[in-house]
Amino acid sequence: MLRSRHLLGIADLNADEIRQVLETADAMKEIAARPIKKVPTLRGRTVVNLFFEPSTRTRTSFEVAEKRLSADTLSIAVATSSVTKGESLLDTVRNLEAMAPDMIVMRHASSGAPHLLARLCRSVIINAGDGMHEHPTQALLDAFTIREHKKRLDGLKVAIVGDLLHSRVLRSNVQLLNKMGAHVWACGPATLMPADLARFGVRPTTSIDEAIDGADVVMMLRIQHERMHGHFIPSTREYFTLFGLTAERLRRAKDDVIIMHPGPMNRGVEIDSDVADGPYSVILEQVTNGVAVRMAVLYLLAGQEGGTD
Repeated sequence: MLRSRHLLGIADLNADEIRQVLETADAMKEIAARPIKKVPTLRGRTVVNLFFEPSTRTRTSFEVAEKRLSADTLSIAVATSSVTKGESLLDTVRNLEAMAPDMIVMRHASSGAPHLLARLCRSVIINAGDGMHEHPTQALLDAFTIREHKKRLDGLKVAIVGDLLHSRVLRSNVQLLNKMGAHVWACGPATLMPADLARFGVRPTTSIDEAIDGADVVMMLRIQHERMHGHFIPSTREYFTLFGLTAERLRRAKDDVIIMHPGPMNRGVEIDSDVADGPYSVILEQVTNGVAVRMAVLYLLAGQEGGTD
């Protein structure tokens, strides 16, 4: 069991709990190989997926995970809900809670929104991404994928390259990888780099060649135009010239490097198609592993009836 009844961020997990999630995900991944991909673990439980932002991988993998655990699921299309009529987040969730769900999986554009609900709701809250703050299940599935290939996290050099300023994936991965003993390098344009990045135990650099040199793992992040208010880069073409991952640049990494991307990818902007589809890419494996990790999270939190807030 985890200490908290909610999953709001990697900050709330210690190293032992992270290992517990990853080990549970190992068992959950085996279910996908069965002829009948279903177990009765969450039978009788109701899970609401409440996504205020667009999502393909996270929303779909949570839905698949819930169905494989036999939960009753309800996915709310916010664009066709009463939110468009001016209903507040809190009123929306209170109305959903009146229908007695056991868990709410939520993505929201405002940092801290899941934390607010966790203080006010009876349901278990799972953060599926809140603004530029955290994306805990993405970091867990990334760690699961790395561990599958490298058999460890401790001591690895992990280079995270791209739009660092607006990335909740960066924030969750940095916390998890540091807790598990990895060495994290973060690379991007100076205009897209948080000013206090170094104090989180990260080696910041504006040179992609330096970041990739000797790396065990290279994780690319997309430019998040939807969160930008102003001009952060001259053009996507110039960005690719300076920070795009190409096969030539990849030669600086270790021979057994793996290439990761949380998606969605912008080919020709942060990553070249030859790399994204090449032999070192584990990008589609991340998607597969996302189902197993989210099954593990749902399973562990379902047993938290006596847990703390």
